[in-house]
Amino acid sequence: MERSKHILEGLGNQYYRATLKSMGFTTEDLKRPVIGIANAWSECVPGHYNLRQVAQRVKDGIYRAGGTPIEFGVIGGCDGMGQGHDGMHYILPSRELIANSIESMAQINLFDGLVLLGSCDKIVPGMLMAAARLNIPCIFLPGGPMEGGVVFDGRQADQTSSTEAYGMLSAGKITEAEYVALEDTACPGCGSCSYLGTANTMCALAEAMGMTLPDGGLAPATSAARMMKAEETGVKIMELVEKNITSRKIITNGSIRNAIKACLAMSGSTNAVMHLTAIAHEAELDIKVLDEFDSLSRTTPQIAKMNPSCKYNVIDFYHDGGVPRLMERMQSILETGEMTVTGHTVAENIATHKYPYPATGLVVRTMEDPFGFSGGVAVLRGNLAPDTGITKPGAFDKSLHHFEGEAICFDSEEEAEEAILSGKVHEGHVVVIRYEGPKGGPGMREMFKAMKYLYGRGLALSTALITDGRFSGTNNGCFVGHISPEAAEGGPIAIVHDGDKIVIDVESRSLELKVPQEEIEARLKAWKRPEPKFKKGWLGLYCKIAASGSEGAILKYDNL
Repeated sequence: MERSKHILEGLGNQYYRATLKSMGFTTEDLKRPVIGIANAWSECVPGHYNLRQVAQRVKDGIYRAGGTPIEFGVIGGCDGMGQGHDGMHYILPSRELIANSIESMAQINLFDGLVLLGSCDKIVPGMLMAAARLNIPCIFLPGGPMEGGVVFDGRQADQTSSTEAYGMLSAGKITEAEYVALEDTACPGCGSCSYLGTANTMCALAEAMGMTLPDGGLAPATSAARMMKAEETGVKIMELVEKNITSRKIITNGSIRNAIKACLAMSGSTNAVMHLTAIAHEAELDIKVLDEFDSLSRTTPQIAKMNPSCKYNVIDFYHDGGVPRLMERMQSILETGEMTVTGHTVAENIATHKYPYPATGLVVRTMEDPFGFSGGVAVLRGNLAPDTGITKPGAFDKSLHHFEGEAICFDSEEEAEEAILSGKVHEGHVVVIRYEGPKGGPGMREMFKAMKYLYGRGLALSTALITDGRFSGTNNGCFVGHISPEAAEGGPIAIVHDGDKIVIDVESRSLELKVPQEEIEARLKAWKRPEPKFKKGWLGLYCKIAASGSEGAILKYDNL
């Protein structure tokens, strides 16, 4: 029996029907399957600005297919607006709030299915985590990527170009007039950021794991195709309800593995490692996501490339066939028998897909002629990252795949940014930013600005940056994030000194502090745990129960 029937059918349930009728729902409406639309629309997030229109077309599809849609709001913060200040402490923790709020609304209202509308960095995984937790029919649908802006520094601009340009301005490489002009031309319209950051990575991976209709992940925000996919999604959720195809029939070990391979094949955001780990946890799967990334990165070729790995944007990827083309080219290494929200398997979707545009060959190559013969994301281990660190070799020059340098250490993101802009960071430095992990930050802030400032000052090919925090998907240059254990938990990154030699080696998947083991042990013994930065409110709770980056920064309630 449909879930909604428990409160909407029968003489004794008049109370619930009367409550809904107060908002204009009719007797006939309440006889149909009820589909919740979790809409993260707001005027805070450009990737969500069009979701009112998207939601209406989803409703049209649900009505057309015989269902009753009920829309509710979900919070969603823009990582870009949170960058570089205290707001970023809240971004990763908001993922848990999103999952919890959707779970709450779905259970309070006993929805028969859910359509999840969101596009941006933590909203996408938060919604997928809720779907995995609830195990009811669900489809995720994003609002689509943004168009690229004016050409700047050899590629179409985006908002991160402004940060790079500020570094250039501080180094005297561009004029103030050139810098100011970007403000009105970098972002020409709404949509998730035009590059392959975490937002578009996760939208693409939702499609790769079968939770989004083919081409639903990356059709442009302002396109007619986006609205067509919205209506199709509304129709399709009704089919999933009828056939009882629930989220855990789609989110499986195999589909998570397909998503990992897709991430590696397009050099997606390093944050995907953490988010896929969290989604698998919510689905109660036994797949070891970090280990899978580690092993598969050595054998999965990189066959798609886009900004920040090159000048092409995500919409260029869509025009070159997008995720369906990627999956078609990769099908020999995918688990193609996995079920998807189309009601068909991956193999069936590949066989029947109709591409809206002819292949350009600019963004997607073949398995026989890849951009690289190993994946674009790598897992590193060593005495500086006993429980792993994550890097993205697909996004930086191969000359940086082995980097040796001297540490220059900072205990916060702000300290590092100030030092970079004032010229204290030089060639050969390994910038160490610590106490920015899930507990220590708290919230595992992104070192987005620090990397962009290094680029803008001409240091991208001669420095490296390591952190127990995270990176934006737009970052390039030699970096290692998610270092676990984090500094606040007494991880070795806490006891690095200025001038210590650090070696990053992608080929050997290692991150090493070249200090005698006896010295490391002595420093760790002398280390003292700092006081939490937040002792009340949501962050006061979060820093007590958040797990490490290597565990997906999930909430571990037994830590209370």
